[in-house]
Amino acid sequence: MKKHLTDTDINNLERFPKVNLMNSATGYKSANLIGTKNPKGVTNLAVFNSVCHLGSSPALIHFTLRPHTVARHTYENILETKYFTINQINTSIVGQAHYTAASFNANVSEFEATGLVEEYKNDFYAPYVQQSAIQIGCEYVNTYEIKENGCLLVIGAIKHLYFEDHIQAKDGFLNLEDGQTVCINGLDQYAVPKPLARFEYARPNEDIKEKTI
Repeated sequence: MKKHLTDTDINNLERFPKVNLMNSATGYKSANLIGTKNPKGVTNLAVFNSVCHLGSSPALIHFTLRPHTVARHTYENILETKYFTINQINTSIVGQAHYTAASFNANVSEFEATGLVEEYKNDFYAPYVQQSAIQIGCEYVNTYEIKENGCLLVIGAIKHLYFEDHIQAKDGFLNLEDGQTVCINGLDQYAVPKPLARFEYARPNEDIKEKTI
């Protein structure tokens, strides 16, 4: 038997049960570390579960932020410098990645606090996470405020993409399991997804066929 909650029931829940419920009800999300550096050279690293593909031509991504009513070091660094990196979290750095969610002072680098290693490539201003198998260098494009709750949708253009060569299939697809990529359920549960199948392009009146790549 399924439990039923109305919007009124949800709104009446205590804060943390409500946050845990609503963040897990939508399913597994991507697990990434966003790397930035302020104009004074202090690096910042923060875990995000809201990074999403926005388009391939041009190559764009977006992520969401809670309202900018308190210090948001990642966002403030992006606005000042225009550059940031996205680094997929893998099984070897889960604990360190989650620790970046702690409220460190702006003059403290989460790289130093967690032991994750800064990596710089091709004169790109923002730091990558060396231990990440998939790294994306982005340039800030725009921010849209979501009027309904004050959250911010931040758009970045992909300028650089790095990944371990062995995780790419012949058709360009990245096999994330080969990079030991993890995902996030809610705000604090990390999981390793297990691939079930890839399918050919779906067309009306044709049977679905699995890909054999």
